[in-house]
Amino acid sequence: MSRGFTKEDDAQTPPIIPPRAALPPGTPNYVTPAGLEQLRAELAALEAERAQAEANRDNDTDRTHRLSFYNGRIALLLERLGSAKVVDPAGQPPQEVRFGATVRLRTVRGGKVGFERKFTIVGVDEADIALGKVAFVAPIARAVQGAKLGQQVPLKLGAQEETVEVVGVGYE
Repeated sequence: MSRGFTKEDDAQTPPIIPPRAALPPGTPNYVTPAGLEQLRAELAALEAERAQAEANRDNDTDRTHRLSFYNGRIALLLERLGSAKVVDPAGQPPQEVRFGATVRLRTVRGGKVGFERKFTIVGVDEADIALGKVAFVAPIARAVQGAKLGQQVPLKLGAQEETVEVVGVGYE
């Protein structure tokens, strides 16, 4: 039979492991206590999936590929857990925007005056825009960190710059 009709061995193709959320080089991996628990729960789930893949002996090539995938994801997660620095939001200054703060901003100049935004500043692995959680390395979080309640801060969003006032700071 011609070599053109034989299938290449799929086991030799390494799996593509999706990277973790980006953390700039030299930046500490800050996490909230809830974020640390999320990482630990993710590890437990991945280890359970890996155990299930180890037990499935239907197709050795597929099994090897899946195990390599799980091992790669677990290694990245363990690295992130090992570098985690837990910051308890309860210990932050109550009137100042810091890591773990839920912030309310109101536009006072430029953009849509009176428009309000609300978000919580969290670690890169727990960020979720749909839930109003923004990573501490995101431009909007960096722009307001250190601001005090009532302070006005310049905020550059794309080509547009506006001034926002910190109208709420809370730590849950």
